[in-house]
Amino acid sequence: MNLDPGMIAFNAELSAQTPAEAVTWPLDKQRTAWNAVCKQFSAPLPAGITVSDLEFEGVKFRLYVPAGAEPKPGVLYFHGGGWVLGGPDTHDDMCAEMAAGADCTVALVEYRLAPEHIHPAQREDALKIWHWMRENISKNIVAAGDSAGGQMSAGLALHLKALGLPQLNGLVLIYPGLGADFSSPSYMRNADAPSLSRADMIYYLTSFLGPEGNPNWRDETALPNLAQDVSGLPPAFITVAGYDPLHDDGIIFAEKLRAAGITCEVREEPALAHSYMRARNMSVPARKGFDAIVEALRSLSHV
Repeated sequence: MNLDPGMIAFNAELSAQTPAEAVTWPLDKQRTAWNAVCKQFSAPLPAGITVSDLEFEGVKFRLYVPAGAEPKPGVLYFHGGGWVLGGPDTHDDMCAEMAAGADCTVALVEYRLAPEHIHPAQREDALKIWHWMRENISKNIVAAGDSAGGQMSAGLALHLKALGLPQLNGLVLIYPGLGADFSSPSYMRNADAPSLSRADMIYYLTSFLGPEGNPNWRDETALPNLAQDVSGLPPAFITVAGYDPLHDDGIIFAEKLRAAGITCEVREEPALAHSYMRARNMSVPARKGFDAIVEALRSLSHV
């Protein structure tokens, strides 16, 4: 299937501000450019959402609470950006829409970024806000995230399993990066794909894990597709895009979950590319894909 015209238009605007060579820029320039382009695509927040910036044990996060007095289930959200870019402002509108649409309290975690902080710093930050959510919002928590945030969500579930702590109620993994097989069919087929390339992912994973040879490259909480035993993980919703080097990462993890008897819904988006959530107001398939993500959050959290 051809790439959706709305997605093409989105990618044209995206690449005008963050071209392929952006990963070679100094970090401050990369981050400034990414923040600016995300602001360009940002939508107004839905009515009725209360937004607060909070901090717990040194980890900042942004909380989105929908209207209504009754207690809400929690969504622990980890933003994408290759573990190098992004923060609450880059995902503000999407998390507010998720909170409103799924009727959940969403905590958008401002985890430490690489390469200044490599794994397991991000996992440590995730666990802290998981504790806060259980004590202050709900013990019913779904972890969700796009791209690098998908890795953090799956990695948190595996970490909770290893620690013997209460498991999440669900996982919503949005075009997640879950492995480091740069020779997979989707990595090769989409090596120069719009929004994210194979070279970009090599850069981001090296920034996140450290140089090859670092033990992080063998840590299943950093690369969940390395996991040999996923029993006990929660049900999941995984969405993958056809024009994305990470497409196969999501499929491989879904197959692991299903082989272990875990319910896993996979939504394929053959006409879309990485970062399609940000194109939801320009692309009909992207809007439908985003709506499916919100519905997955609702169905997994309201149990």
